[in-house]
Amino acid sequence: MNAAVITTHGGPEGLVLAKRPVPVPLHNEVLIRVHAAGVNRPDIFQRKGHYPAPAGVVPDIPGLEVAGVVEACGKDVTRWIPGDRVCALTVGGGYAEYVAVNAAHCLPVPDNLSFTEAACLPETVFTVWHNVFQRGRLEVGEALLVHGGSGGIGTMAIQLGVQFGATVYATAGSDEKCRFCEQLGVVRCVNYREMDFANVLSEIRIDVILDSIGAPYFERHVSLLAEEGRLVFINAMEGRYAQLDVMKLMQRRLTLTGSTLRARDAGFKSNLRESIERQVWPLVEAGTLRPVIYQAFPLAQASEAHRLMESGDFIGKLVLFVTS
Repeated sequence: MNAAVITTHGGPEGLVLAKRPVPVPLHNEVLIRVHAAGVNRPDIFQRKGHYPAPAGVVPDIPGLEVAGVVEACGKDVTRWIPGDRVCALTVGGGYAEYVAVNAAHCLPVPDNLSFTEAACLPETVFTVWHNVFQRGRLEVGEALLVHGGSGGIGTMAIQLGVQFGATVYATAGSDEKCRFCEQLGVVRCVNYREMDFANVLSEIRIDVILDSIGAPYFERHVSLLAEEGRLVFINAMEGRYAQLDVMKLMQRRLTLTGSTLRARDAGFKSNLRESIERQVWPLVEAGTLRPVIYQAFPLAQASEAHRLMESGDFIGKLVLFVTS
């Protein structure tokens, strides 16, 4: 099969098309003939050598989410049969014509959804649902602040926040991106290159903050949070270490939390998939929840997709389409 393979750690030029054997699914896995694969920032980190695949996972083929058709099933798989349209969260190997995936980490692709669209859902929906709604406990009527609102995670967090009755605020890196976030339902989006979001939103009490920046924003986040507020980290792109006034945390009963997804055990991901299928997937099936796709690239141009992602000059998701 063809796969986009990391031949050397560093720039996008190290990601090239190569031949690899088709995976053999384990007893609890399905083999998916991939039609599309989502591109995510952890793929960039892996290509650079900063985010290695977990033990037992193909080390040099990135890709954390795919959509396609079930080609074969392991002996213990009962839900899926060959020919089923599925999208799936993977632990790696998604940039390829075939990938073997835990059957319990798959979701059905509705007829009204293309494979390109479906491939952009697993990583973003799993991340947002767990962090904003399970860890952040966002409720109807609360205020949610999403950083990087115009990215893949950001656009999904905005849409789900609005769908579930929150008042959503965001930051983005240009006026164009801010306008797009507001079209998705954001009440106010702050261009962080021109204004300090903490000053702009200082009169608003934020209940949940979804943060990928880390240390530089920490004190401002603490100042913005309402009593019982929740600060949820999904990355620390600009710094890992921050100072905390513990008295502020105690007096306002704040919660600081966060998570990563890739290294979590299979049982956790299976339970998360069940929650998503029950509570989020009806929105997908109804057509009211859709990923925002900026551009699709052929698998052979995975390096170009990485270049565009690193430039930041896009809105929503980037995706690879695969032709066998």
